[in-house]
Formats: sequence, C-alpha cells, structure tokens
Amino acid sequence: MGRIVLLPEEVASQVAAGEVIERPASVVKELVENSIDAGAGRIEVAIVRGGAAVIRVVDDGIGMDRDDALLSLERHATSKIRSGHDLARIHTLGFRGEALPSIASVSRFRLSTRLHDGLEGTEILVNGGKMDAVRASGEAPGTQIEVRSLFYNLPARRKFLRSENTEASHVQHQLSLQAIGHPNIGFVSIRDQTVVFQAPPAKTLADRIRDLRGSELFEKLLEIIPEAVNGITISGLIGKAGVSRSTRAEQVLFVNGRPVENITIQHGLREGYHTALMKGQYPVTFLFVEMDPEAVDVNVHPAKREVRFREPDSVRNGVAETIRKTLETDRQRWTHSFQKPVETPKTPLREPVTDSTPALIPAAEQFALRRDWAEFHATPVNSAPLPVAVPPAAESCQPTSAAPAPNYRPEAPNEFKILGVLGKLYILMENEEGLVLVDQHAAHERILFEKLRRQMELEGVPTQRLLIPLTVGVTPKDYDWIATNAQALEKMGFALEPFGNSTLKIDGIPQFFRTDDPSVTIRQLVDELRSMTTTTSRLRMGEDVIARTVCRYAIKANDELRRPEVEKLLRDLMDCELPYCCPHGRPTMIQIGYGELEKKFGRKV
Repeated sequence: MGRIVLLPEEVASQVAAGEVIERPASVVKELVENSIDAGAGRIEVAIVRGGAAVIRVVDDGIGMDRDDALLSLERHATSKIRSGHDLARIHTLGFRGEALPSIASVSRFRLSTRLHDGLEGTEILVNGGKMDAVRASGEAPGTQIEVRSLFYNLPARRKFLRSENTEASHVQHQLSLQAIGHPNIGFVSIRDQTVVFQAPPAKTLADRIRDLRGSELFEKLLEIIPEAVNGITISGLIGKAGVSRSTRAEQVLFVNGRPVENITIQHGLREGYHTALMKGQYPVTFLFVEMDPEAVDVNVHPAKREVRFREPDSVRNGVAETIRKTLETDRQRWTHSFQKPVETPKTPLREPVTDSTPALIPAAEQFALRRDWAEFHATPVNSAPLPVAVPPAAESCQPTSAAPAPNYRPEAPNEFKILGVLGKLYILMENEEGLVLVDQHAAHERILFEKLRRQMELEGVPTQRLLIPLTVGVTPKDYDWIATNAQALEKMGFALEPFGNSTLKIDGIPQFFRTDDPSVTIRQLVDELRSMTTTTSRLRMGEDVIARTVCRYAIKANDELRRPEVEKLLRDLMDCELPYCCPHGRPTMIQIGYGELEKKFGRKV
C-alpha cells in the first residue's frame, strides 16, 4: 500500500513540458503558431544566446482580455476546440492548450496582451510555474510573450542544450518554415539585437520563396498548378529534374498549413521524380497538401510534427501524379515550338557485328548499339543549324542570365545549331542563351531505357519458373504487405503464394531478378511496395537491371558519330518522357550561359 502517489502539480507540469518543449526552437514554434491562430499580420521573434537566455515573440493579433489571459496559463485551456468531436476537424495549428503553461513552468515567463479596442492591457509574470504578478499594462494591441532563462529550474535539461549557434539555427529553421507556410504574414527574426531577416507580407508563395531563399534557387523551381483530386489539393513549388540535395533539408512539406514530416508524402515524391533524380538524392520541394481536416489526424505526436492520413494511398498517388504532371508541363514548355529537322537521306543500314545479343535488348535496337550505328554519307558536322529544343539543364549548370551578345547568338530563338563533337563524347550546340553540351552516352541511355521499358510493358514481364520453389520467412508486417499487393506482384512477374505462418513459397520470378539471397530480395521487394502507387510501372522492380543493361550497350565515349547520327540521337532524345536525365538521374545535357562565359573571360564582373 502507498506505492502509488499523485504527483504534485509543479512536477506534473514539468513532465508535460518535457513532451512539448525540447529546446528553444520548440518554444518559438508554439508561440508563433499561437500568433498565427490569433490572426496576426506581423510576427517578430527575438532571441538572445540561442534562445536559452531570452525568447521574445511579439504579434499584432486579436489579443486577450484579463480573464482569458489568466485562463490561458491553465493546463488544457484553449479557444480552439470545445468537445471531443472537434478533434476530428481541427482547422488551427494549436488545439491542446498545453504550450503556455508548459513554457511558463520551465522559465521566467512574461505575458503582455491587449485587445484592439481595449483601453488597457494585462501583464502577467510567472516564475517556474508560480504566478508572481498580474497588473495592467500599456502595450500595443496584440500579444507579447517573453521567455527568460529557459530550463533554469531543470539543470539536467539545460545541460542537453547545444551551442548557441546550433540552437539559433534550429530557431531560424522553425521561423523559416512558418514564414514559408504563411506568406501573407510578415516575419522579423532578430538574434542578439541583430536583424537576421525581414520578410514582408507576400502576395504569393513564389514571392516569399524568392525573398527567403534567393533568386538563384527560385529559378530552379517549377510551380505546381493546383488541382483538386479526390478531395486533395496539392500546390507549391518543386525543383526541376536534376535539382536535388543529399539530405531532406530542402524538402519542406505542409498539410493544411502545418509543417510536417510524413513518410507517405515522401514516398509520393520519390515515385513522382523516379529516374529524374540520382539515387541517394532528394528533391527540393515546397509542397502544400490541403484536404478535409476529418481525413487527417494531427493528434498523433507531442510536438505535432507527424500526421496520419485516413487514406494514405490516395495522398501518395496524388503527390506522385502531381509531380509527374508538373515535370511534364516543364517539358511541354520547351517542346511547344519544337521543329524537327529535315530528314537527311540515308543509305541502307547495316546490322552491327556482335558476339552475342543481350536478352534485354531487342534485335531491332541492335543497330544503335555500336559506333557503326548506321551507314550514312559523311557530311561536315558544323554545316547547317539544327532546329531542336533543349530541356532545362541540371542544377549544377543552370542557364545564367547575361547581357545580349548578338555576335554569337543564332537568328531564331528556338533554333539550336550543332557546332561539333568534343572529345568524341559531348555534342556542342549553340542557342540564344549560350552553349549547350549533350552527353551522347547519357542521351542514348535514356533513349534505349524508355524504348526497352515501353516494349516490355506492352508485351508483359517474362516470368522464370523455378525448378525448386523457394520458401522464405518474413515478418508478419511484411507478409501482410505482400498479401495485399499480390495482384501487382503477379503483373511484375512474381509467382508467390502463402506457405504456412508468415512464410512464402516462390515458384517464379522475373527473368531479370536475382535470387542469390531470397530473404534480402523479399525485403527489398517490400520496401519498393511501400513507396509505389497504383500507376507504378510493372517493370519498376527491374528497372535498375534494365538501366545497367542499356548503360553497357549504349553509345560510348570515343564512338564517332556522323552528323545524321547526331541528328537522330537528338530527335530520339527529344521524344523521350524525361529527356533531361539518364536512367541513373545524371543530366543528359547542360547549358552554359553567355553570362558565365563572359565572366570566365573577364568581360564582366
């Protein structure tokens, strides 16, 4: 008896604060969200010593009277919801009523607030959860909250704080997320009495991104045309093909205006970009998902960083399809005025002589796999201009704006003139913006990859029957995934059936699939299934093998191409779905603008 006791209110508040307040950035997040919910048009955040010494948040929202100000410091007191039914349709960023009392219990806290039509405001001082003073104040309309000596009464928690620069960077990141998510609100960030950034209210998200991230990044983004599908509207900006980062630092996701981290949306992004990015790279995105609040649960994480969808497949499919359409729109932009060159007379083609024919390369495509690709009459490479269109360049070599250079520009704005071939690998062309380089190996990889994948999709994926079936034990969770996607696996060439408790019997596999280690193969299979959508290609599981195969048999460096061959290569490249990158995600072409060339030669600073 007597082993279970009721914790004191002070200790209970500190325990609750440990779930909500991790570091100074958590304080800024909660206070800024309250300001946004209060209808603020301008929010100013100032910190000292990374936020451990002082955090001050000032807004011009609706403010509070004395009774509401006092009640706001009580646990589970909120103006956002009234009953349990409201939890299923949350429209605000905050709703639990835990932020202010939790912050006040681990700091020296000051709250000053005033209604816009109030004659005077209210000031409340709290020291470690104990109220010290309540008095009238003459602050401007709105709310001002000052948090000093964070975790002063919890020395163990304070020791876990990082350096001032690290904590300040986390605060800056949180404030940047809120500024991107709400471009109609003005934000000011101050660190140690120095203004870090000022973001005035913007009319559009594009203006806010340009203000915060700069024009250089903004020029590499594509705007998503919002379209409601199954009650889900997706908007924002995404990076062009080839624009990527090695981490998810630039992958900013919002659900109903709330910045989140969600694996379902990340899988949709991965599926939408597919071969437009190199493996291990992550796209640059500022993605906004708007949906019925009843279809998303935001009450699944103490800090509200994660959400749960009622129909995750619909969200994943919607994101993937939106990304594909946006990339296709960018492709249509530069192919709209595309004019194909006049066909060059050709002599009959001669089949190349090879020792063996790869099983994955159709015989009809063999003529394009060697340098004696075709027998054409030799013509000078730099003869006539070739009117073709070139897609946006990869991130590392984006076009650079420059002053006019009429002596070097072709007459037609969309006409590209072939200049020659550099190092028997790079096709050089000239356009109105400068120099274009095409990697003939990467370009031919993309052409063969799409042709081979399209042919196998039409004819079906060949299944290789096993003489001795394999039995593989999997976890119950993976077993359920495989059982749910049995029909999709059958289309991909797999023959699987249950064989006891959490055990699968494998009778057949696609011809291009390896079976050195069945357990590893199955785990990889499940990982792919988790990120696939209903429109996923039946060959997705074997695309890596296809990509490696076409890489081996595509035109290589030092393979000399005559002008008709170069023209055919470029025409075929422009007909591809993703002509601006090879199956591995590397760029097929890059643009070097006149401005960059002039800087190299010292003609401009």
